[in-house]
Amino acid sequence: MQNLFTFAFCVLGFELSAMVNPKLKLNPKIFDKDVEEAPIRNGFGEGLLFLGGKNRNVVALSADLTESTRVEAFAKKYPDRFFEVGVAEQNMATIAAGLGVSGKIPFIASYATFSPGRNYEQVRTTVAYNDANVKIAGHHAGVSVGPDGATHQATEDIAVMRVMPNMRVFVPCDAIEAKKATIVAASIDGPVYIRFSREKSAVMTTEDTPFRPGKMETFWDSRKPQAAIIACGLLLRNALIAAKELEKENIGILVLNSHSIKPIDQRGIVGAAEKAGAIITVEEHQVTGGLGGAVAEVLAGRHPVPVEFVGMHDTFGESGAPQDLIEKYGMGVKDIKEAVQKAIARK
Repeated sequence: MQNLFTFAFCVLGFELSAMVNPKLKLNPKIFDKDVEEAPIRNGFGEGLLFLGGKNRNVVALSADLTESTRVEAFAKKYPDRFFEVGVAEQNMATIAAGLGVSGKIPFIASYATFSPGRNYEQVRTTVAYNDANVKIAGHHAGVSVGPDGATHQATEDIAVMRVMPNMRVFVPCDAIEAKKATIVAASIDGPVYIRFSREKSAVMTTEDTPFRPGKMETFWDSRKPQAAIIACGLLLRNALIAAKELEKENIGILVLNSHSIKPIDQRGIVGAAEKAGAIITVEEHQVTGGLGGAVAEVLAGRHPVPVEFVGMHDTFGESGAPQDLIEKYGMGVKDIKEAVQKAIARK
């Protein structure tokens, strides 16, 4: 009887000390093996189609990748508002800039290695410099693109875009959040970059989960955290799994979803640092200049604490299965747990 009571108390204590944030109304199957999966890029297509029915000023441009970037449904339903420019990303950006300063709300879609990769100068000079109302959808980002290899795996795009004046940068964690980010982008006056992954990934949020530009949300909350993990994109689920496992090892963790890289939630970052005393950033991107760089910049100026960076460390990817590549380049659950241990040890 005593053993049963002790077991029940331990279970109850774990549930009370660490839990998925109920206020966010997240997917109740978030940790289950059979959790629903969907490509994050699907949310872009759904959001674009929704916007097409709400606002006639919304138009879409594609660089010969209509199906892959999920623009196809919009193109079929609103052919008079769709422009196929072919393999000409530079032209796509400049055409969109003209539309964007003429009362339209253009969305341009291609792989992130091509847009903003190939058309960087046009995005900089015709879109950002003119503060043109253009929304840039960068698809197939990160090494989870898989077999396409390094030439198609954008791991520098967040850094490139967040340094650009007038540009906002969103990295949704799942398909539902991607739809919300797309819809919100249309309501913002000025350039927006949204980053999308290719492969199916866990759906962690629901339609009722809040999405607020410039505001992080605490997905996993421990009463006595020893470290805070700030993540973006599909790797947020790895961060959550790592946190749950660490809690069982009596290491309290916060996990925050930083879907908004620019504007970054400075208050949220400092608050997490004050509460936990150590920060780990997790992203499917180069740690230099990406989410990790953005978080470190905030902490350096306002509340320095030990920081560890999980992501791509000054290397290109390669061809392979998505999950194998995530593990090889140190972005798996085990790697996140090790980064947490290192950060705590430096406190």
